[in-house]
Amino acid sequence: MRNTNGNIGLLLRYVVLKNLCKSLGDNVSIQPGVFIFNPDKISIGNNVSIHPMCYIEGAGEIEIGNDVSIAHASTLISTNHQWNDLEKPIKYNKETFGKIVINDDVWIGCGVRVLSDVTIGSRSIIAAGAVVNRNVENNSIYGGVPAKKIKEI
Repeated sequence: MRNTNGNIGLLLRYVVLKNLCKSLGDNVSIQPGVFIFNPDKISIGNNVSIHPMCYIEGAGEIEIGNDVSIAHASTLISTNHQWNDLEKPIKYNKETFGKIVINDDVWIGCGVRVLSDVTIGSRSIIAAGAVVNRNVENNSIYGGVPAKKIKEI
């Protein structure tokens, strides 16, 4: 059903996620081609849209507030790898987990990467292509790699 288009696809994804997610609000639109892993650790508020080709890994927990829009091809990844065990390749080192919190009234532009242990403040905008590896203040626009504050709104 990940790639089912139209209203039937939206409804199917909503019904399934309503049963699998930690919580799922009203008027949530999950568009085709979205990958969601560990939904039992993901909370999504009301009036949220997640556009095509997004990748959401909830192993470290993700909380998405109300009135949030996540544009296409964005990633929320609440996991990371350690690299301190020199006897193992990095990909086999211990995995770590860190919560992502996206507060109310946030617009995440296309192709954004939000990494673990990040909180995005209310009424903020993340510019297209940004990599968010630190907390974002309320009422602000952030952009770049790594994301930095551009201005207050």
